Amino acid sequence: MSYIDDSLIQGERILHRARVSWWSQFGLIVLGLVLLVVVIGLFFLVAAWIRVRSTEIAITNLRLIAKFGFIKRDTVEINLEKIEALKVEQGFLGRMLNYGTVFICGAGTSVA
Repeated sequence: MSYIDDSLIQGERILHRARVSWWSQFGLIVLGLVLLVVVIGLFFLVAAWIRVRSTEIAITNLRLIAKFGFIKRDTVEINLEKIEALKVEQGFLGRMLNYGTVFICGAGTSVA
């Protein structure tokens, strides 16, 4: 079971789940493939895989929940009423391939 499913409170339901795009890991993947012949590339490929698989982001009917990390875990939970600003960064490739970075600010906290 995921961190988000475990942290839901009574009456809370998930409205949307987000994920880290493989495109955001493009640099690590290319570096990993180039260095794969020296075996060091495998570490870069594993790092990209861990980043994509260990990040959980969800919006519920009450709050935004984000969990980052595999061994060292960082979590952020913001009540929806406390969200003050939203910023979306999306370059040319992001627009073409449908990915970008979302910054959410609220009550002194920001989630990227």
